[in-house]
Amino acid sequence: MFTLGPIGFAAPWLLTALIALPALWWLLRAVPPAPIRRAFPGVILLLGLEDRDSEARRTPLWLMLLRMAALAAMIIGFAGPVLNPPEGVAGRGSLLILVDDSWAAAPDWQARMSAINTRLANAKTAGRPVALVAASSPPTPGTFPRKSAGDIAQNLPGLAPQAYAPDHATALDWAQGLDMGFETLWLSDGLDSPNRADLARALATHGALTVLEPPAPRLGLLPARIEDGLIQLTALRSRAGTEQDITITALGPDPSGVGRALARTTLSFATEATRAETQLSLPPELRNRISRFRIEASRSAGALTLTDDSLKRRKVGLVTATAGRETLELLSPGHYLRQALQPSAEVIEGPPADLIAAGPDTIILPDSASLAAPEAEALERWVTEGGQLLRFAGPRLAATGTGPGGQPGDDPLLPVRLRAGGRSVGGAMSWGTPQHLAPFPESSPFYGLAIPDDVSVSAQVLAEPGPELASRTIAALSDGTPLVTRKSLGNGTLVLFHSSANAEWSSLALSGLFVQMLDRLAVASRSGPPDRSALAGTIWTPDRLLDGFGSLQDAGARAGIAGDALLGQPGPGLPPGLYRSDARLIAVNTLAPDASLAPARWPAGITPSWQGESRERDLTGPLLLAALLLLALFAITFGYTRHDPKPGSLLRMHHHLSPARIAPKAQGERRSDRRTGAIGAFRHAVRQAVRGWYKWRRPQVRMRHSPDRRAPVTALLFALLLPLAAHAQDISPATIAAAEQVTLAYVITGDAEVDRVSQAGLTGLSDQLYRRSSIEPAPPASVDLETSALSVYPLLYWPITRNQPQPSSAAYTRLNAYLRAGGMILFDTRDGDLASTGSTTPEAQKLRALALPLDIPPLEPIPGDHVLTRAFYLLNAFPGRYEGAPVWVEAAPADAARAEGMPFRNLNDGVTPVVIGGNDWAGAWAVGDQGQPMLPVGRGMAGERQREMAYRFGVNLVMHVLTGNYKSDQVHVPALLERLGE
Repeated sequence: MFTLGPIGFAAPWLLTALIALPALWWLLRAVPPAPIRRAFPGVILLLGLEDRDSEARRTPLWLMLLRMAALAAMIIGFAGPVLNPPEGVAGRGSLLILVDDSWAAAPDWQARMSAINTRLANAKTAGRPVALVAASSPPTPGTFPRKSAGDIAQNLPGLAPQAYAPDHATALDWAQGLDMGFETLWLSDGLDSPNRADLARALATHGALTVLEPPAPRLGLLPARIEDGLIQLTALRSRAGTEQDITITALGPDPSGVGRALARTTLSFATEATRAETQLSLPPELRNRISRFRIEASRSAGALTLTDDSLKRRKVGLVTATAGRETLELLSPGHYLRQALQPSAEVIEGPPADLIAAGPDTIILPDSASLAAPEAEALERWVTEGGQLLRFAGPRLAATGTGPGGQPGDDPLLPVRLRAGGRSVGGAMSWGTPQHLAPFPESSPFYGLAIPDDVSVSAQVLAEPGPELASRTIAALSDGTPLVTRKSLGNGTLVLFHSSANAEWSSLALSGLFVQMLDRLAVASRSGPPDRSALAGTIWTPDRLLDGFGSLQDAGARAGIAGDALLGQPGPGLPPGLYRSDARLIAVNTLAPDASLAPARWPAGITPSWQGESRERDLTGPLLLAALLLLALFAITFGYTRHDPKPGSLLRMHHHLSPARIAPKAQGERRSDRRTGAIGAFRHAVRQAVRGWYKWRRPQVRMRHSPDRRAPVTALLFALLLPLAAHAQDISPATIAAAEQVTLAYVITGDAEVDRVSQAGLTGLSDQLYRRSSIEPAPPASVDLETSALSVYPLLYWPITRNQPQPSSAAYTRLNAYLRAGGMILFDTRDGDLASTGSTTPEAQKLRALALPLDIPPLEPIPGDHVLTRAFYLLNAFPGRYEGAPVWVEAAPADAARAEGMPFRNLNDGVTPVVIGGNDWAGAWAVGDQGQPMLPVGRGMAGERQREMAYRFGVNLVMHVLTGNYKSDQVHVPALLERLGE
């Protein structure tokens, strides 16, 4: 690309046509030709005549400049001018594109991909090898991964931002180990890092360095915390300078399990501030459902903070103790439990029946005798359904040792069988001195907790020996006898402390270890970030992880992480997300509680720019439009174009032999021509334009005048091209291509594997349409609901994933307009193997949330006489990879009746706007690069038969979209024949 200042030219050789402009100047100056002097005495006879259509002696300067400007605009316009052409692409040799793929690059990731595609296109034209390097994963030291620009462009969609920020240390080591020259284009994320400046200096030693960096500040959100019962929220920005308000949304499931915005609040940055704080007061029930906070204006992992047990205030039910000396406050087990739980949990007290009705997370049963049968049965059902029952021993339990069944130790609400009576290990009649706690085994949830030396146990209840006792013991005394046992009951858990909850049998309740043990059992919640000692010895399994855009993805089969490693810096070894250990949950967020954001600092001589500041703009359209305007103005100024009267007429004689043209004007003589001067020229131009318009409107009195014939044609051409030139810049080439052909499209979900199958599925269906029908579809397209034009696609395939983000209100407005205009959306939850059993899947719940804002009519399962059963093939089932799940379409009118002599009802003529199912049709249609099926369907020939029926359903679906219910018009055949007979 040839550049001239801020303007580049795609076809600079066309500019050579500008050389012809001087020749045009000379030609226009020569028309009309100079008069010839003739000696003719009889010219005196013509002095009194007036030529009303006489012309100027020469073409006026302003008209000549107008014509030349029109021609110059056309030449320059066809040369492909570009304002602010992309930098960093001129030259030869290798090109390195270094991408900061951190979370801070996610908000403008599409703009970055567009910039890279532009550079790759220019490099491909110039034949330059390119190396694309992500800052988070640089190549092996000493290697420079050069590839062709085309190969890199094909793999570019696989590049995505990470949920953490690299420190550029590894990239610096790689750059310093290179010994070759290359040009570098660095797409910076705008945040400072320890090694950024050194890396920039190292790259500059190899060749020219161009930096693209967004000017907008990066926004981040620190982890939420609880202070004085209020949620404290803190936001950061990388640059100060202006006041800024941001909205923070609290997200979580509603009572039905559907994710929604549960609360909103606004934070305000002062002019010179980079930190803003606010408080949010929510009831405990609502606060416990919050799963994350997000900055609405920024879609990145750093603008989102996940919540864990530290934000939740657990509801703990404490069975009220009655009778005896436990009525003394300091001797009551409930007193110690309240002191341990009330700072971090909501404690409710009452009988078991009332506690179960309140829905607590855990029910604590202090020392008690055998429960009544109804209470025991209710507690057993509650635990089986997922509750946790925590019991403490004491004199009552030691004295009875019997359960509801009447046999010693036969209590279904105990994790182990107990011996009748207790064991005293201190005092004159004891078996020995008080026992200390043994170190917690690795399989215990208490593993890693430090045991104070002053904690001892003087009495306990003993468990009956058995083969399962060792596996159920999670804490023991130094002599090996169990202190805490646990077992699962259905979906819930039973835990028993073999000592009392007060200081009567042990000093455990007086120590901080007691609170830590309750925390490990997910009874109490920690009030702040975990410390290293509390996490020591624990293993945490990744549950769900964040991507760079702030979306939670399934972690898959990842190895567990040591508890103390969760306090490290997020990175490849510790990706941000949610980590689980038994019933506990810890969130590793992108930004630590003490994090700060600072703008990137660059060495002297490096000035970042951004395409938003000097955005590349194609000037072809505006210049051609300017040329059309100038030509139109030229067409209406034909009054200065030379008339051509008939040869030999008096008018022609006067035109060539008038005194003004025969005799030269005396020196100093003032011309009396009314058209001299700027004002006269303007008045004459207007007068001639009106006269020309009148002559064009009245052709019977029009003189033979060549511009009269050109003016209406030019005006018509101008009128036709003006809208095209005005709007051509707003329509993308992909949209134009999709509008020219039948193009099937799928909705981008953010899940790379699902999107890949969707594209392959629509490719397979398009191939089948080409082979089986007269439809010749274009390759399928991907649709971003926030930015893509929807009206050019007749069918949208929308696969549902459980974690895909909710579209914005603007996107729903465009979707509803698309449906009302006749478009169709095929919703596919891809859960037909589970939905056919009657269970409600997460995908089905997500579909309800996604479809709620859409203007969808009442639906019904596809009836047997629907046009989808016969649009191309005769079908009575609609399988994909799965079959059996119902498929829903727009319900037929209530008054639809079966026509006489016809096998189907007289349905409406419209196309159902939505088709909803879960049979994973794209998976059945999907084909590989060689046209082979990508995913299996069923087994053997039966599976291939099911795939064939899936293809037939797809063909019927597209035919229905393109032709409507045309086959239902057969119900009108009898009436038409009867009318023709008349």
